[in-house]
Amino acid sequence: MQGLQQLIAFAETAKHGGFAAAAREQGVAPSTLAKAVARLEASLGVKLFHRTTRLVTLTPDGERLFQRCQRVLAEVDDLRAEAAGTRAEPSGTLRIDMPVYYGRCFVMPLLQRLAMRHPELRLDLRLTDARVDLVRDGVDLAVRIGPLQDSTLVARRVDQQALVLVASPAYLKAHPAPRRLEDLAAHRAVVFRLPSSGRDRPWQFRQRGTPVEMTPRAHVRISETEGLVQAAKLGLGICQLPDMLVEDDLARGALVELLPTVRPESMPIHLVYPSSRLVPSRVRAAIEVLDALRNRRTGGR
Repeated sequence: MQGLQQLIAFAETAKHGGFAAAAREQGVAPSTLAKAVARLEASLGVKLFHRTTRLVTLTPDGERLFQRCQRVLAEVDDLRAEAAGTRAEPSGTLRIDMPVYYGRCFVMPLLQRLAMRHPELRLDLRLTDARVDLVRDGVDLAVRIGPLQDSTLVARRVDQQALVLVASPAYLKAHPAPRRLEDLAAHRAVVFRLPSSGRDRPWQFRQRGTPVEMTPRAHVRISETEGLVQAAKLGLGICQLPDMLVEDDLARGALVELLPTVRPESMPIHLVYPSSRLVPSRVRAAIEVLDALRNRRTGGR
């Protein structure tokens, strides 16, 4: 068990970026974790952390060990619970990463049900439009919009998102509505700056069954999705937005959809989590509750 405790000390320190933060989470002294990690390094014969006075960062050897021990420790937790006959009751901290708007409006109301059902479960919710590394950042479950790139993750499709091109009535009063894609070059564009790269997100369309992508010349550039909606409603230009953000504004005429015949295919929305033979009970419980996202467009909201 001593080796297991050393792995736990290492994994918690890696998750929290330092001994002090990890010690607060574990309820022990920072020196206890530091000594356990030092013993683990000595037994393995490798350096796991680069240490400074303010923080610790993983070495390449530490990165490899962290990726593997995350899964091992999750399975140990489930084996302990199964042996004790308490597998059905989730507890501990559930860390979920999700896009800002979708997470706040659709995921969090469902997580409220989860919290009510399982009072021993603590939620650590991370709202960001930037994609994180689940294993490196110690995330249990993430909501991802769009094509999946990491083949090591288990994915469960729960929803979809369409992109619509919109403008305000005031903007269209001053600028004739585009009738074809080529007309967009003459219009003012409100574009989304991608948090991960700082680049503008291209506009996507589908013309005669073929995907078409263009990067318009930005007149207004914004790095937050609800800010894009506000800019479009203020008449600052044409913007391409997720349908879920603007469906109410379209229904009451605050925004108008443009070029609906060249809408791109809808993007899938998945729940993703690290591959593991045994999924922690807290993650299984969250997946069960969030499966209700499938009903969102048929009255499940």
